[in-house]
Amino acid sequence: LSSSSPMTNRGRSADPISSSNSDSTDMPEFEPFGVPGPRGFPPMTEFLDISSVDMMKGPDESNKKQHRTAMFNSDYLIVRRGQEFQVRISFNRPYKPATDTFAVEFVIGSSPQYSKGTYIPVFPTKERQSSWEGRVVDAADLTVTMGVTPAANCIVGKYHMYVAVKTPFGIRRTRWDKSQDLYVLFNPWGPDDAVFLDDESERQECVMTEMGIIYHGSYDDIAERNWNYGQFNYGVLDACLYIMDRSDMPITNRGDPMKVTRKASAMLNSRDDDGVLVGNWSGDYTYGVAPTSWTGSTDILLTYASSKMPVSFAQCWVYAAVFNTFLRCLGIPSRVVTNFFSAHDNDGNLKTDIILDESGRIDRVRTRDTIWNYHCWNECYMSRPDLPTGFGGWQVVDATPQETSDGMYRCGPASVQAIKHGHICFPFDAAFVFAEVNSDVVFYTRSKDGSLEPVKVNRTHVGRMVLTKTPGDVTRRDITDQYKFPEGSTEERTVLEKAEQYGCGRDKSDLPEADVDLVLPAMEISVGDDFELSLEFVNRSGERRTVDAYINGSVVYYTGVTSSEFLFSNPTVTIEPNKSEKGLVEVKSKRYMKSLVEQANLHFIATGKVKETGQIVTAMKVVTLHNPKLTVAVSNGGKVNEEMTATVEFTNPFTFSLEGVYIRMEGPGIMLPMSKYYSLIPGNSSLTWTEYFIPQRAGSSRLMASLDCPALRQVYGTAPVTIGDRSL
Repeated sequence: LSSSSPMTNRGRSADPISSSNSDSTDMPEFEPFGVPGPRGFPPMTEFLDISSVDMMKGPDESNKKQHRTAMFNSDYLIVRRGQEFQVRISFNRPYKPATDTFAVEFVIGSSPQYSKGTYIPVFPTKERQSSWEGRVVDAADLTVTMGVTPAANCIVGKYHMYVAVKTPFGIRRTRWDKSQDLYVLFNPWGPDDAVFLDDESERQECVMTEMGIIYHGSYDDIAERNWNYGQFNYGVLDACLYIMDRSDMPITNRGDPMKVTRKASAMLNSRDDDGVLVGNWSGDYTYGVAPTSWTGSTDILLTYASSKMPVSFAQCWVYAAVFNTFLRCLGIPSRVVTNFFSAHDNDGNLKTDIILDESGRIDRVRTRDTIWNYHCWNECYMSRPDLPTGFGGWQVVDATPQETSDGMYRCGPASVQAIKHGHICFPFDAAFVFAEVNSDVVFYTRSKDGSLEPVKVNRTHVGRMVLTKTPGDVTRRDITDQYKFPEGSTEERTVLEKAEQYGCGRDKSDLPEADVDLVLPAMEISVGDDFELSLEFVNRSGERRTVDAYINGSVVYYTGVTSSEFLFSNPTVTIEPNKSEKGLVEVKSKRYMKSLVEQANLHFIATGKVKETGQIVTAMKVVTLHNPKLTVAVSNGGKVNEEMTATVEFTNPFTFSLEGVYIRMEGPGIMLPMSKYYSLIPGNSSLTWTEYFIPQRAGSSRLMASLDCPALRQVYGTAPVTIGDRSL
């Protein structure tokens, strides 16, 4: 063998490992028990023969209703494991249980084996059973209705089904018929399933709901992004199975939610494995779709499955949203969560280091760690048999490529309970997530000889708030208390000490509190506004204080990375004893507009040195600029399969033209993704786009639209839609 030959399984296992659900082996129509005589086998007319098989797969039939899969836009039978479904088999004569022997066979992957759970025969009699339970529910005339219960831990994916009949000469079976294929999913309603979630409102939200709200902005000025997960749309389930095929994940691992979610957290990003999405935080999206432009997951997943190439482009909420679709589609309860002020430190400690020069001004070259204004990840629900009791339930998984885990860009599943209690050695990646919500921000002064002296520690800035959508509602739910104990509580101290024992270094500096406070107030500003930044210096001492202050205003990406500085001011402020002094800094829009990046964030850091004591005072404020909105309107009186209209209106509020504008629109169960391109929208002019659509499902839904162009990102609009049943 030459050194460049590809790795194989030769000599290690007799068969190649089956790692593709789309590869399959046809089972023979006749398997003889022995060698035929000189005249071949006798005619088999007297033996039982199969004339037809009915999968009972209509959306109104009992299988899809009981298994809660009727919303899937699919012609195939889709069931959940650990729960019985029925098939109707018609024979050429009445079935006689005493003498006739038949089995329903299920096969998945390219080398089916009974011992691997990839070939499962299901028998109708109590005396003979396999891992999937079988029973005759009803037998009338030529038809037998068979009940089949897939094992609660069986492989999740697409199975071929055959009916086999035993004759004295051999086994004869139905020819493979594509229409009899069967999808088996995880079952959060099944008490024996590893993803069992005993809360119906959570199951409805985290498995069955297609409409999502993803939070962004800053913790004191929260913005919402509507998203169509579209897990029931045509082709999405096949795309999710293709992702696992593409990752070469052995078929036999696909019944374990831990292995499925860990593999998927690597496959959702394109780093190191040609996964689904290409990350791009640069602001230049010429050769793809801007992350802010997407309105749902359907386009992304279907494009990946058809082109077999990573889709451009994504940032954290796009990774989290598409991962959410994958998880909900396969039946693993999941939700997107947002952590405001999420630490991403580069050296694995519990410190985010901000370095100041001797005069108190921030040293941008040497400050390497970043704090993301917000970061989105997923939580999925499962038992954790590999951990001590009590650490099952919600697990963090994160597909945004930040750091490698076991050599690949992936993160999780990490138990939320383990993160809260400081068990950061538990697999997988608990320490990384713990640091994202618990880091201290440490300010250092760097002297001329290069030594660093800690001058201030902020223990409450990072992990300020963790939010997710409320089940069954469009409000937000604060779940910070599931990640950490209240700031300053004895439990919090114990947890941080425990994390240190496991090797997570913290800053121990017990610095005296400065007797001057610096306060920056919350502000709501729209893109293009001039405004005044107000600073308040509060002197809590009985003596006069003088502060040499540095106020720095930068345009930052939401990842905390600075794009450019647009403001620098260094006033000296004198504050009388026990008094406060206000200062105003004027900010002109022309200073920041030319350097704005998407997710228009302005980041102000004020630092100062108290002359009398040498103490450092600091304050940080992220100002999220508010964008104009789209107006979305829908015609009244909508009914299933009857045409409706949706209208999107937008007025360019600026004096300059917007170029290269894309508008996208979609809605769960009512409209597949649509888009329109405008090469130019002149300043102060308006556009109207009207589109026809035919809703497929009754009930309440929402139409979501986005407008995106290089000069203006994140312009959204939504409209609620109620669809009635078709008039009879």
